[in-house]
Amino acid sequence: MIYTIEPNRDYRDFTQADHSDKPGQAIKADATRHYDECYRDYLFAWCNSDNLALHYGYWDQAGPYRQHQALLNKNRVLYDKACIVPGENVLDAGCGIGGSSIWMAKQHGNRVTGITISAKQADYARQHASRHGVGELAHFEVADFCQTPFADAAFDVVWALESSCHALNKGDFLREAWRVLKPGGRVVVCDGFLLQRQFNARQWQAVLTCLNGWAVPNLCARDEFSQLLQQQGFAEINCHDITAQTLPSADYMYKVAKRLQPLQKISQWLGLRTPAQTANYLVGLAQHRLFSENLTEYLIFTAQKPA
Repeated sequence: MIYTIEPNRDYRDFTQADHSDKPGQAIKADATRHYDECYRDYLFAWCNSDNLALHYGYWDQAGPYRQHQALLNKNRVLYDKACIVPGENVLDAGCGIGGSSIWMAKQHGNRVTGITISAKQADYARQHASRHGVGELAHFEVADFCQTPFADAAFDVVWALESSCHALNKGDFLREAWRVLKPGGRVVVCDGFLLQRQFNARQWQAVLTCLNGWAVPNLCARDEFSQLLQQQGFAEINCHDITAQTLPSADYMYKVAKRLQPLQKISQWLGLRTPAQTANYLVGLAQHRLFSENLTEYLIFTAQKPA
């Protein structure tokens, strides 16, 4: 049997999601639950209190893979690709617990506004920003990046690091990014993208495990996202394929998941793991298949709103 992912449809398993007549509300509730319940899992198994990164790392260096450095490298690469300079005002759309916002404020002195749909994440991010000494530069609010409370032309840059995937319709995110960007402003999007839309049963199970585990409704393909940028009016559209530099991070995630498998099984048996936590753990194994079988690629898109 062949399974197909179509644009703008929600493929999550609603058995763990809020049932709602409005799919967008259910998706946001599911994503909020995921990040709230998995906060300590991420700090324990993936990031630390310095990088605060809920994303894949970037590794193009010789020698053994270093997780902390790879996670910080990702911020540097996006910052350079988007041609951000100190003094520019950045919207971190889907800021997580503040890692990228704090990095930009601390390393370059940018004023950054981070938004997340999770009140807990926003609170964690404020605490982390204060601890890092950038509470005056990095601000955090609860908001939907498809419908923000900000004025038109309020930002120089919109930054979306593994966050736009949570939008049911990626075009909704890009329309809002266009609205809040100043003329000449840039958007930078870094995420996983589909290399094919049809899958056999075994591949489909891996895809669903990743969508469910990370509370993502669907994924875009490269050409589809490029077309959405063009349709919105963005110019100077560039796509940077960093799949090769992401694979060491995907391998690391798989190895961590395998190492933690006994602990996961015991904790789950004792009832110490929530469904969201277990689903998040399972992604660590399944995501490796998406890369190793060439089902997905990992890209950075940059584009500019004409002046």
